[in-house]
Amino acid sequence: MATFLYRVGRLAFRRRWYVALVWAAVLAAVGLGALKAPGAADEEFSMPGIESQKAFDLMEERFPGATADGATARVVFIAPGGEKVTAAGNKQAIEKAVTGLGDGTQVASAVDPFRAKTISKDGSTAFATVTYKVGANDLTDASRTHLERAIDQARDSGLTVEAGGTALESNAGPGGTAEVIGVAIAAVVLLVTFGSLAAAGLPLLTALVGVGVSMATILALSSALGLSTTTGTLAMMLGLAVGIDYALFVVSRYREERAKGRAPQEAAGLAAGTAGSAVVFAGLTVVIALAGLAVVGIPMLTKMGLAAAGAVVVAVLIALTLVPALLGFWPNAVLTRRARKSGRIEESGAGNGGTRWARFVLRRPIPVLLLGVVGLGALALPAAGLQLGMPGDEAKPVSTTERRAYDALAEGFGPGFNGPLTVIVDGKGAADPKGAADEIAEEIGASKGVLSVSPARFNDAGDTAVFSVVPSTAPTDEKTKNLVTTIRDERSGIESGTGASYEVTGTTAMNIDIAQKVQAALIPYLTVVVGLAIVLLLVVFRSLLVPLKAALGFLLSVLASLGVVVVVFQQGHGAELLGVEQTGPIMSLMPIFLVGIVFGLAMDYEVFLVSRMREAYVHGESPARAVTSGFRHSARVVVAAALIMIAVFAGFIGESDSMIKMIGFGLASAVLFDAFVVRMAIVPAVLALLGHKAWWLPKWLDRVLPRVDVEGEALARRPEAREPAADTAPEPEPART
Repeated sequence: MATFLYRVGRLAFRRRWYVALVWAAVLAAVGLGALKAPGAADEEFSMPGIESQKAFDLMEERFPGATADGATARVVFIAPGGEKVTAAGNKQAIEKAVTGLGDGTQVASAVDPFRAKTISKDGSTAFATVTYKVGANDLTDASRTHLERAIDQARDSGLTVEAGGTALESNAGPGGTAEVIGVAIAAVVLLVTFGSLAAAGLPLLTALVGVGVSMATILALSSALGLSTTTGTLAMMLGLAVGIDYALFVVSRYREERAKGRAPQEAAGLAAGTAGSAVVFAGLTVVIALAGLAVVGIPMLTKMGLAAAGAVVVAVLIALTLVPALLGFWPNAVLTRRARKSGRIEESGAGNGGTRWARFVLRRPIPVLLLGVVGLGALALPAAGLQLGMPGDEAKPVSTTERRAYDALAEGFGPGFNGPLTVIVDGKGAADPKGAADEIAEEIGASKGVLSVSPARFNDAGDTAVFSVVPSTAPTDEKTKNLVTTIRDERSGIESGTGASYEVTGTTAMNIDIAQKVQAALIPYLTVVVGLAIVLLLVVFRSLLVPLKAALGFLLSVLASLGVVVVVFQQGHGAELLGVEQTGPIMSLMPIFLVGIVFGLAMDYEVFLVSRMREAYVHGESPARAVTSGFRHSARVVVAAALIMIAVFAGFIGESDSMIKMIGFGLASAVLFDAFVVRMAIVPAVLALLGHKAWWLPKWLDRVLPRVDVEGEALARRPEAREPAADTAPEPEPART
């Protein structure tokens, strides 16, 4: 592996014009394909295998022309203080508003609250439900503008009018501010790390090229592969992250080889052969983690994982080819200003911060290990009370109309009105389908925790009915989850008496089912991802204990990050500091995202840091000295890479959406714990205690495992490796130290 990549690096350096032109041609080709490709459709979220999804599918089959998950808007009218909505003036204003709401071209119906009797008991509040013919993703800007205009006109009459529902949801996500902030901080960190504008700019440039190729490819293939507009979100984030990291490590190794007196082309080859080997295997661990998202069984999540895995592969290829090629164009530009002016390049001394920290840990391995494990363990304890769900309008800031509509409905009608359940009755096997539907509605209405049941609505064939069930508790309340379970558990007895079957769905039930499925998939996902990564690290490090230590350290950091997410977003401690106005359950997909993304990045740091220790050990250094050597060469760039990732993820905490805040906070915390506590403290402490045993591998296993030579042992044995290689580069030959 190291010899092959060494040749690739030298070839890319020597044939830099060809390499640069090939990547430019690839970028132009996929960009042109993206421009000519049909627009990507907004994929409808589906979750095969859960009852809520089966019920949605049945509704679409039995009620043709009606979209089971069509967009809705719930417009809430609140009378001025002391008045009632039934007063003549207020009633007239509401009826006029409902008429205007129903005029939209995509509107299926707008229900008058006075006809539907959706008026609170005290008469202060009423709401109208607007149903659309299409899903929220397919609503046009004109339809949303029409809705907002009708609401504004109603407000002019003196009523307080707020609106919630899927029709107001926007799929735009973060506006790009977070990414800009992250890139800006990354540039500052790179500049401080390298002391050179060129060295700081090169990783950013190559990362942006990689993201451009990846995103253009996703757009070009979106129609053919059924990819949605949201598929590339994870690919863009991780492509930028690992693209910077991988280029950072190759450039850093190039500078190190130049400091040893190597000529530019030889230094580029050695950087690709050593740091490039680590990049390949670090990239493979990320690809494993992302491709493993298929285990969860959510089609959208699978596509996001595979698209992001493709972006990581592109980042690896660019680090191995384009980075050495650009170094060939400006071989001295990435060096410090002092080195460029004097023509002398001094190798970093043995007394840098990484060396001092490693010696500190080697002198006190047990206290450092205990402090790290106990500290992360304490932070992980709250994760035992993790409650999964999908926060809705109640988690939005009170400055939004959706949150104010949610609060108004909860106050006027009860919290359950914000999350009604939908029951679909299949009466094909019943002698009297209508009688069976009425009996089922009556039985469910008698259940504890049910506030009301709406009249059943039948399809044209008369064999299928749909009705709504309003719980007495909020959508994210644990009692609502218990109610859904109870209704489903009582199904067998009700069905045997009526001859008709029924299923429970709706947004609330769907969120409950998703949380349960994701929770059930978490252990299999962890088993597959961690198991494959252990095998991969076993090949890389040729050690039994190092891969196990890496996996256990990762689990500790992930559990600690989940624990702090629970503390802030579920329990509410310190939530106001992050602008979180309403606590509640943790987003269902959060643990999966956290495991998948952080596992890949954590293994990046593990491979880059420990591979230098392994390299030093293979080249004859003692275990303790190998740890010091690994930190002397890698600690600074690992810290820089981690700071960049933390900055990128922390930038999302400033977004107004609570779920984006949660993702940004969770990922930033996980990288902080894994990079600075696990990799920089626990790992050297464990290796110090294990000594030679850390690198032990049974002889039979050593014979079975393939040899990939990540540490560049074959390169060190080359005759020309004894002296710095000659090169024809025009720049002054650096002095040997």
